[in-house]
Amino acid sequence: MSSHDDRTRARLERWGGYRPYEYLAPAPEIPQFEFAAVVGRVPEAAVAWPDEVERRAAELEAGTTVVSVHDHLSMRPADPARFAEYRRSGREHTPYEGIARSGVDLFFDGGPAAVSMIRSHTPFDWDDAVSDLAMRRADWSHQSLVRPIERLRDLEDTQPDQVGVVATLESATCIGNDLDRLDVLYGLGVRLLGVVYSESNQLGSGLAETGNGPLTALGRRAVRRMNELGMVVDVSHAGDQTCLDAVRASAAPVVVTHAGARALQPTPRMKPDDVIRAVADSGGYIGIEAAPNTTRARTVPGHDIDSVLAHLEYCLELVGPEHVALGPDTNFGDHLAWHRTFGPLFGREAVDPSLPPGPDDIPFVRGCENPAESTRNLIRGLVQRGYSDSEIQAVAGGNAMRVLSSVWAP
Repeated sequence: MSSHDDRTRARLERWGGYRPYEYLAPAPEIPQFEFAAVVGRVPEAAVAWPDEVERRAAELEAGTTVVSVHDHLSMRPADPARFAEYRRSGREHTPYEGIARSGVDLFFDGGPAAVSMIRSHTPFDWDDAVSDLAMRRADWSHQSLVRPIERLRDLEDTQPDQVGVVATLESATCIGNDLDRLDVLYGLGVRLLGVVYSESNQLGSGLAETGNGPLTALGRRAVRRMNELGMVVDVSHAGDQTCLDAVRASAAPVVVTHAGARALQPTPRMKPDDVIRAVADSGGYIGIEAAPNTTRARTVPGHDIDSVLAHLEYCLELVGPEHVALGPDTNFGDHLAWHRTFGPLFGREAVDPSLPPGPDDIPFVRGCENPAESTRNLIRGLVQRGYSDSEIQAVAGGNAMRVLSSVWAP
């Protein structure tokens, strides 16, 4: 049995079958949902890697803290029509079995990033954000597989049969103009925060806007406060000028946790070369995304692992292996259905129904459908393409760990 299999078996034993919020007695005020299967919802993409690729990738994984710099550790209702109701219930269910099987050692969890836009008419409401973060921590406190990571020493204390999870928010919109709320979020375990999520807020301009506004005076103060707290600044959903301004305002590395290269896919969701270079020059990284209908590439037909790898290789060539990471932005549920239903709310390009289906009529990113296969397959894709051990280990986790070491408390 491989070391990956050994680790997965140990993590499944640690999980022990715990169901999210099972400590709660059934009650009328707690809505019940049937969830999409965490494992086996759809056939796993049969990416056939040669034996030598599998062997070398397994050796690299064994010697690396494998990091997903952006995924959503969320179960999703089997009926996508109930997704808004699920989010309004205020209890995000963590997919423990999928986490145990993922092979990832440290997840940055996008968590309830867009909860409030679905739960209420007020985008990213403060009370919703605090409640959702605290509810998840309440559930995590009743199990032992997932270990919340808030300091570097937490990583050192994490056992091999545990998986570290960093709480993040994709937008600082919920703080309004009260910078002290950044301290509150830090106190709730948030260690990485997006400046803005697609639509502009009081800190800066989002990528969904027709203009290209700057980081505001409040935004500059917020970036400085995040530096002082030890919270990583993320500009994944910010407009181009706000990205550049955030880099200039920050005394610490700035990151893009989930995007790709606009040179390969000319949409606002992707980042232009000057932003990618600026983030790299700050000491940060760009995490390559694999969400449906996002990191397509003009050079690759369809949307599968090859189009994701095309973005990865482009960024490796542009800024070097020291500034690229894996940020699949996937989840254990029907991600494509989520994009069809809610994508237009967040400035995403709607999934074009006229697009041809993927290989074998599988309408998702083949090879990167969920967190249990995306990071694993992308590592193997880099091995197959001939990258060196040090380059692959940097992308697979080393770059994320370097940024944490320069921003976080010991």
